Amino acid sequence: MAHEGGLLPATRWQKALFILPAFLLTFFIVIFPTIFGLLVSFTGWTRTGTTLDGPGSGFILLRLSDMVGDISEAIRSTWNGLENFRDMASDNAFRTALRNNLVFAFIGVPLQYLIALGLALLLNQEIRARKFFRVVFLLPFMISPIAVGWMIGKAMFDARFGPFARVARELDITLSFYDTGFKAVFWLIVISAWYAIPFVMIMLLAGLQAMPAEIFEAAKIDGAGRWRTFADMTFPLLLPVSLTAVVLRIIFEFKLIDIIYVVTGGGPGDASQTLSLYVYKAGYLSGDIGYATAIAEVFLIIVIIVIALLLVTVGRKIRSIQ
Repeated sequence: MAHEGGLLPATRWQKALFILPAFLLTFFIVIFPTIFGLLVSFTGWTRTGTTLDGPGSGFILLRLSDMVGDISEAIRSTWNGLENFRDMASDNAFRTALRNNLVFAFIGVPLQYLIALGLALLLNQEIRARKFFRVVFLLPFMISPIAVGWMIGKAMFDARFGPFARVARELDITLSFYDTGFKAVFWLIVISAWYAIPFVMIMLLAGLQAMPAEIFEAAKIDGAGRWRTFADMTFPLLLPVSLTAVVLRIIFEFKLIDIIYVVTGGGPGDASQTLSLYVYKAGYLSGDIGYATAIAEVFLIIVIIVIALLLVTVGRKIRSIQ
């Protein structure tokens, strides 16, 4: 029953009060940055040409109106419409970065999945020292990507002091890993796979161990071979876990920046940089905030489309099996 004066019942106030912290967190971390970034992408905002100087002192809540006013004025004064997106359409560095992202996602991730699936199937068998190998295969994923990039990409693959380069010099062979864009991207895919395969493997292994043993015993009694059992039973039952692992890895590969930044810095030239690295260079190093934000917004749309198509396509396959 409603209170006098049109107030909501106490129970509804309590519900709203419980929801308020989550709403505020979502608003300030997700909703506001998304809307703000969308507005900035239509501006020529630069780090040196636009300032957001508010009052020098005072409680932050008292400065909120001044902060909003500064932001509104900065957006109005630098508004350039679709110019950033027109520049992007003719930007060779953007096209190269987008192509590299697609290569990492649609060549690197399937490579990671196939190797991880083979390792998961192997470790799901009754083999000696199985627990030991499970721990060993997980070690790369326990190391930070920065450390992986330095140890593998810089130390081992160094053209002057790396072990492979020294062996090549002994054999009178000239060896270079990153002198062309193709080589750089290839070895970055290898390094990223070395780091990511344990993550995919452990997910697939968990999926394999969750399968009921009775159906495989029944298939064995019916005379089904290993390949037929895998193709008709193991792989279809593993599809939901496989989809989760692949989607997560595609998202991570689209965001890939740390390993590339440490190993090649996006070089030679811009040949191995991704969109995440390009956004960092354009926004932070060059100070072109508006253009970098426009790239980030387009990047977000591309990721959403790719993931949505993957979920719909594989989801239909999973539902048809079930």
